[in-house]
Amino acid sequence: MEPSKETIIKRLESCSIYPTPQRVKIAEVMLDKFQHMSADNVLQAVNVDGAAVSKATVYNTLGLFAKKGLVREVIVDPLKVFYDSNTSEHHHFYNVDTGELSDIGSSDLLINQLPALPEATEMDGVDVIIRLRNRA
Repeated sequence: MEPSKETIIKRLESCSIYPTPQRVKIAEVMLDKFQHMSADNVLQAVNVDGAAVSKATVYNTLGLFAKKGLVREVIVDPLKVFYDSNTSEHHHFYNVDTGELSDIGSSDLLINQLPALPEATEMDGVDVIIRLRNRA
């Protein structure tokens, strides 16, 4: 069930994000369901009904949402970034032929040994992207 505008506004406010009409519209698109979208996909979706949200607003808002933990930024290569509305711990398959990003449950990928962390640091998370190609 799609979250109401009031629910979206409360969620933004709970993350200390001022709910401008553009941010609410972007949140309605991104937080509707678990999905992976590029900024261009979001731009197209928010403007589908004739709205006039700028590209800069979409990029800035997605960056803010990622900073505040509403979405995860998944960088599959330097030129391809997805925004993931599933913020739970998980990993990804990325198909380089189709451009599709799909989830891998954290329990489906066991990482049993990590290197020692540099001094004065702490782990913030582990993100694994497994790149795939279609068979010929």
